[in-house]
This record gives sequence, structure tokens and C-alpha cells, in this order.
Amino acid sequence: MRQLPHPATEAIQLTEVLRALADPVRLEIAVRLAAQTEQNCSSVLEELGVHKSTASHHYRTLREAGVLLTRQDGRQKYMRLRREDLDARFPGLLDTILRAARTDVTTAPYTLPPAHGSV
Repeated sequence: MRQLPHPATEAIQLTEVLRALADPVRLEIAVRLAAQTEQNCSSVLEELGVHKSTASHHYRTLREAGVLLTRQDGRQKYMRLRREDLDARFPGLLDTILRAARTDVTTAPYTLPPAHGSV
């Protein structure tokens, strides 16, 4: 089982976490992962309706910012939120962002941007 590079807990920067979660697609990924312990990258890709290369970019951005932990098992990749690490660095931040994102979904029409190249 191969582990992809991730920043150490103490190296996670607030500005990078906020930058990563500022994108609507990446925020939606975080919201979906908050309800589960771990999810296959392919299943999230299908739910989001974006191209594989676009999803890979979003996953990498979240991983490099310290928001996601991604592990590879053969050809499959699985990801989960780094909730414990983020709570250790920035207590309450992730819960506040996720709660605000869920509120936005229930109070205003929320749709993901169309997949690149789709009509």
C-alpha cells in the first residue's frame, strides 16, 4: 500500500486550507467526505460529474493543503478528511466551514459548475 505525500500536521497552513476550500467543487468534496470515514476517489468523481483530470487536480489541491489524506491501494485511491489534524491546528475551523457550506445549500440554489467541455 503506497502513501502519497502529505504535509505534516504542524506544516498545515491556514491560508492554504482556506484557499483549497474556497473552490465550490473542492468544498463539495469536503462536505461529502465529512459524512463518511473514507471514500473511493472514483465514486466521488462520478457524483461530482467532472472530468477525471479536473477531479485529480481538486484532490491534489486538497491533499497538498492538508485537508485530505489520500492512500493508494493497488490502482484504487481512497481519501478521507484530515479532521483530527485540522482540529489540532485550527480548532473548530473545519466544522464551521462545513456547517456554513451546508447552510448555503439549504438556503440558496446550489449547483456545481458544469464539467469542462460539457453543454
